[in-house]
Amino acid sequence: MHFLVIFATFWAMELITWALHKYVMHGFLWNLHEDHHAPYQSTFQKNDTFLLIFAIPSWLAIMLGMMYGSDISVDMGIGTAIYGVVYFLLHEGLIHQRIKLFKRTDNFFFRAIRKAHKIHHKHQGKAHGECFGLLIVPVKYYKEALRRR
Repeated sequence: MHFLVIFATFWAMELITWALHKYVMHGFLWNLHEDHHAPYQSTFQKNDTFLLIFAIPSWLAIMLGMMYGSDISVDMGIGTAIYGVVYFLLHEGLIHQRIKLFKRTDNFFFRAIRKAHKIHHKHQGKAHGECFGLLIVPVKYYKEALRRR
C-alpha cells in the first residue's frame, strides 16, 4: 500500500506541477519565474524560490504524518519529495546543465524531454508558453526523438 500511495503521489505531482507552472509561475508569480526564461546572470535565480515553495509541503506532510501516526501523509510527503529530487536532477542537471551531474545523453526519453523544454523556453515572456510539464510531454517529441536515432 505504501508503494502505491508514493507512486500515485509522484505522478500526481507531475500534473500539479504542470498546472502550477502554467497558471502560477506564468501567472501571478511570474516575477519569481521570469529570470528562469532569461539568460543566466548568476548561480542563483529568483526562480529557485520555488524549490522551497514545493519542498515545504512535502516536509510538513512527512513530519506531521510521523507526529500524528498518519502513514498516508508520510507516503504522500515521500512521493512529493521523490518527485522534487527527480525534477531537480532532470531540470537543473540534464536540461539546463546548471549542475554538472549529467552529460548530454542520447537516450530518446531524455531527448524528448529536452526538446519539449526547449520549445517551452522559445518564448522569453510569460505568454504563449507551451509544454509546462517535465516528465509527460507531447507524443510528437518522443516520435521526433526516436527518428533522430
